[in-house]
Amino acid sequence: MTDGRSWEGNWKVRLRERVRERGYDSLTAFAEARPTASLVELAEELGPDDIAGVQVFSSLLAEAERRKQVTRLVRGQLVRELAEALPNGWPAVLDDANRFDVAHALARWGTFTPETHEQRVERAKAALRATPPPPGWLPRGPDDELLLTLLPDEEA
Repeated sequence: MTDGRSWEGNWKVRLRERVRERGYDSLTAFAEARPTASLVELAEELGPDDIAGVQVFSSLLAEAERRKQVTRLVRGQLVRELAEALPNGWPAVLDDANRFDVAHALARWGTFTPETHEQRVERAKAALRATPPPPGWLPRGPDDELLLTLLPDEEA
């Protein structure tokens, strides 16, 4: 966890340099090599004292916008949220505890959704609630078949 130093200096340059030091030509490539790692885990790997998860997401979004792959980024963020909140996959029974975990994952996903995709994400959330995925479902990347059905690659 950072101690506030993440905003000192030119954090965007620092982030790019750390990604290149690890052999990647983009933050997207670095993050996609770790599709289930949370934003905090990605930040800690790049610089536990001076990189924050929100900086990672901001830079991922900028790259996705340039590449016209924002929908893919949004799907990838759901993968990250589900992996953190539901490590054993979608629950077979939605008791109170599991319902909370699902709601928490979907709510966090919504907080990392660009305005251009908010309505599509709300529809995807409603679809997941109305017709839950099979028990144990846990996508391992943004190209998961169910995720592609919920959020196809039409850029908003």
